[in-house]
Amino acid sequence: MNFSSRYGPWALVAGASEGLGAAWARALAGRGLKLILLARREDALRQTAAAVREQHGGEVVTVAVDLSSPTLLDVLAPYTREREIGLYVHNAGFAPGGDFLGRPLADPLRCLDVNCRAPLMLSHLLGNAMAARGRGGIVLMSSLTAFQGTPHLTAYGASKAFNLALAEGLHGELARRGVDVLACCAGATRTPGFLQSSPEGAPGELAPAQVVEEALAHLGRGAFMIPGRFNRFASLLMRRLLTRSQTVRILEKQTAKLKVLP
Repeated sequence: MNFSSRYGPWALVAGASEGLGAAWARALAGRGLKLILLARREDALRQTAAAVREQHGGEVVTVAVDLSSPTLLDVLAPYTREREIGLYVHNAGFAPGGDFLGRPLADPLRCLDVNCRAPLMLSHLLGNAMAARGRGGIVLMSSLTAFQGTPHLTAYGASKAFNLALAEGLHGELARRGVDVLACCAGATRTPGFLQSSPEGAPGELAPAQVVEEALAHLGRGAFMIPGRFNRFASLLMRRLLTRSQTVRILEKQTAKLKVLP
């Protein structure tokens, strides 16, 4: 079974306006899938859609929606009800950086809504349809922050741990029903947000397209993956040779250097 037969005809990408989301859109369109692209910023989303259509052709539908909205599924119903969505990628993420106590409570709560609540709801909605058909795939973009607490990215790291655990559990439940579930635990990636918060860069950083291609190569082969040889080695080192408290102290020194974005 080829890619489009296994994961098509439609893919839904949440958080598709730029960076990794745009890279997912290009990669999936290049593999023959039709796209539903979600993001909050309508202008940026339309620009991404136009670029994908110009490069690959095919059908691209855009939905400007706030993924933290309690009515998310109602907003998406007209777009998902009549389309056979064979692949769901949750790339959307909100990362409130800086001192946890120094930010308003609304920020970590929004982080939970966008990073945890939205993929939980969409995985349930779309996963049910995939399981009924006996084929499909779900990719949740997690992070290296998922493997331990991460100071100065506390709520974000906790949300990515949720994504990893959610993907692992769904993988265990849905593999026998023909649905592949994967958590992509990415490290530093050259997205616009990363470049703003870390203008000096970080070890092992990758281009968005490389992260996406490695994730796609791993889809159907396990519950989680880490893109990039350096990132895999660093993660293995921290998880196997260091205690969690040692790892957290090391990370605190790195994340303290991040430029705090609004």
